[in-house]
Amino acid sequence: MKFSTIGILVKPHSEDVRETLEKLLAYLHGKDCTVFLDESADGLVDSKIKLVSRGEIGEKCDLAITIGGDGTILNAARSLADKHVPLVGINIGRLGFLADVSPDDINVTLNNILSGDYIEEERFLLKAEIYRNNKVIFCAEALNDVVVHVRDVARMIEFETYINQHFVNHQRADGLIVSTPTGSTAYALSNGGPILHADLNAITLVPICPHTLSSRPIVVKDNSEIEVIIGETKQAIAQVACDGQTSFDVKSGDKIRITRKENTITLLHPKEHNNFEILRAKLHWSEHT
Repeated sequence: MKFSTIGILVKPHSEDVRETLEKLLAYLHGKDCTVFLDESADGLVDSKIKLVSRGEIGEKCDLAITIGGDGTILNAARSLADKHVPLVGINIGRLGFLADVSPDDINVTLNNILSGDYIEEERFLLKAEIYRNNKVIFCAEALNDVVVHVRDVARMIEFETYINQHFVNHQRADGLIVSTPTGSTAYALSNGGPILHADLNAITLVPICPHTLSSRPIVVKDNSEIEVIIGETKQAIAQVACDGQTSFDVKSGDKIRITRKENTITLLHPKEHNNFEILRAKLHWSEHT
């Protein structure tokens, strides 16, 4: 597929974005592309340039380019998955797992991608619903993970976990991370979870600092229905966070239902993209001491 109508989304309120954004706009205009600039770029470009909503980008664009880091892609993925708009990430921070186009390589890399020479990856998202008194009071999505955790006190919470209506366990812990393969190299990894290849259709459940040391991560099929019921938390406030960017406080008796979202997001990478090479670089594997 070749692309001609491009939406640009950026890390908001970041001066580091400005130079790369100007370079990208000049490149795309030189290619006679139709460009739509997301409202996240407010204050970073000439005030005469019209900014559009995320919804308009989803409706009108056949490709979206993000400037920032993995967090910018996570934000864009949640809002564009239902519109089936593929994503390319230009990375202006540290080495990212998702944003892998260098600002120095914009011309060469985007020349290839716009002409249809790229690697395509399909990633699934999670949907989290919070029930209170059998009514949905909050709903959000996540590309990386849904985390049930203590909000701001160094105390444990109690919760029960069910998979496909089958009781799994009762835990006292700092929380639980429910992660996609995309998120397996994020918060879940730092809590001892396994690294899942991006192609796997699986979900991991990783406890955060469990009181029972034999409590270990579990990997289940991606079509599993996961339910977490909050127990008594008189001395601590529990919270549900999606991708670390959207959160909601929960209380005793609340049920969090987590399932795979039907629509997926497509990430586009340069032809030389290699997941294992990124793992080696990001996690400092194979380094000699």
